[in-house]
Amino acid sequence: MVKHFSIKNFFAAESAAGVVLLAMAVLAMVVANSPLGPAYFALLKTNFGPDAIGLDLSLSHWIKDGLMVIFFLVIGLEIKRELLIGELSNWRRAALPLFGAIGGMAVPALIFLGITAAHPELWRGWAVSSATDIAFAVGILALLGKRIPLSLRVFLLALAILDDLGAVLVIAFFYSGDLHGQALAVVAALFVILLGMNKFGVRQLGPYLLLGVGMWYAMLQSGVHSTLAGVLLAATIPLGPGQTPTKVNLDNSPMLYLEKFLHPYVAFGIMPIFALANAGVPVLGLALGDLLQPLTLGIALGLFLGKQLGIFASAWAAIKLGIADKPAQSNWLQLYGVATLGGIGFTMSLFIGALAFSDAVLLDQVKLGVLTGSLLSGVLGYGLLRLSAPSKIPHA
Repeated sequence: MVKHFSIKNFFAAESAAGVVLLAMAVLAMVVANSPLGPAYFALLKTNFGPDAIGLDLSLSHWIKDGLMVIFFLVIGLEIKRELLIGELSNWRRAALPLFGAIGGMAVPALIFLGITAAHPELWRGWAVSSATDIAFAVGILALLGKRIPLSLRVFLLALAILDDLGAVLVIAFFYSGDLHGQALAVVAALFVILLGMNKFGVRQLGPYLLLGVGMWYAMLQSGVHSTLAGVLLAATIPLGPGQTPTKVNLDNSPMLYLEKFLHPYVAFGIMPIFALANAGVPVLGLALGDLLQPLTLGIALGLFLGKQLGIFASAWAAIKLGIADKPAQSNWLQLYGVATLGGIGFTMSLFIGALAFSDAVLLDQVKLGVLTGSLLSGVLGYGLLRLSAPSKIPHA
């Protein structure tokens, strides 16, 4: 038996992944602004795959509609774990990140819509600044070492997972295309079969993954974004018997085993590849006016101001109303610093931005807004946490 998913090891892995993710984002920016830039963008548009079954997709689409399905599968497994045996399985523990996540999604959207009010063609981007990038945020917390109590790290993790859940729902309801009934019927049938396998005690992962591939292909043809197949598949993977918030037997839990197996491949492979393909934006010759474009400004301020204000105000209200407890061994400035780190959007923000806009100019504005808002949030969040915790705090 092992401690509940070794939370400290999980944070260590996310911290290392954040470093790799940052390196790939910087590399993408360098390449996009070098003589290799035209070849970089041409490669992303290159199509390959069997056309006969509708899979002649560009490299960019294979990353967004293929590899990212595995990313969303892991997101779905993390959400399910936290709901069943983690921080979200108990209302008292879940209340604070839940309120923070709601405020952290609503306020950025309002700021974005306020800035883009005169440009209705941009309103599709309202959700770009709604999510928190776990790897980057946890990576910054790791730089502060034992200055930050474990309770705040767990709060940030739960908050980011709830943000991801919100982003999944947003993608499902607001970023689907023209729906195709037959393909959706196949998705529904496969999902029911997967649920039945769970109900009747099928514990081998092979059948789930095989049917999951079929569900992904049907979802790809359905008009609903294909990555949601990963979330639906995660919902059907069995947790297994005997799992509790304090004791986990990975060998007896297909769900936890699959999450642990896939996590390093996603953190050190798929997310860096996505960053390399999506963080490249030409910045040479940019002027202040480019940062003040409504789309760029709305996303940047949504992440930088909206996230910190929305998360902190909602969490503060929940604590003051007695609905939730303040994280142990923390102070208000630390909580505000963590709320500010919630403005590091990156992976999910770039992903939603690519769903919202297809125009190359608007996509560059999305990328610039995400990178600017995330950078400002990371710098300010680190500074606040550095000032608020001058000495080491013993971890539980």
